[in-house]
Amino acid sequence: MNHHQYIITGIGTEVGKTVVSAIFAEALKATYWKPIQAGDLDQSDSLKIKEYTENVDVLPEAFRLNHAMSPHAAAEKDGVKITMNDLTLPNVNENLVIEGAGGLMVPINNEGLLYIDAFVKWNLPVIVVSRHYLGSINHTLLTIELLNNKGCEIAGIVFVGDENKTTEQVILANTGLKMLVRIPIIDIVNKDFVLGQAAELGF
Repeated sequence: MNHHQYIITGIGTEVGKTVVSAIFAEALKATYWKPIQAGDLDQSDSLKIKEYTENVDVLPEAFRLNHAMSPHAAAEKDGVKITMNDLTLPNVNENLVIEGAGGLMVPINNEGLLYIDAFVKWNLPVIVVSRHYLGSINHTLLTIELLNNKGCEIAGIVFVGDENKTTEQVILANTGLKMLVRIPIIDIVNKDFVLGQAAELGF
């Protein structure tokens, strides 16, 4: 049986990556892993996934850092050293969803390790989450360009928010990628919303 294992990354912060991760993980009845949580430990992404889903096994983070800042800075504040050896892909022989941080170039340590380096090492297809705002075309195309340059397989794009035809058409035309799904923005995300969206994914 082929397992669906994906990395979910965003074109920046606050684009809806955690909600998209919850929807895909639920649809796939997958295991979920957030390698590094920086800050918001009592409202972490892993806790949100547990709250939003019914059929997802949530793995503990490799690192739980105390400050809501870039992982390299949060780790330094906590006196923690993170290397690629600390971020070994979980040995999960089933569907898996890995959620990245704010974007591909987010630094993990002060020695030049970036999230994109971890993605290359893990060698799993990447789902790119894009949300429409002024500048999002540039951020989306740059994200996809870097993934392509690093040889990462891209499974497709998830657009968050209302349809923006001109933006979506130019992104899809320039990248040759497919839109996997569009996820609406709602005021309060809850389990009902995630389960409903997961059911529509049709895995």
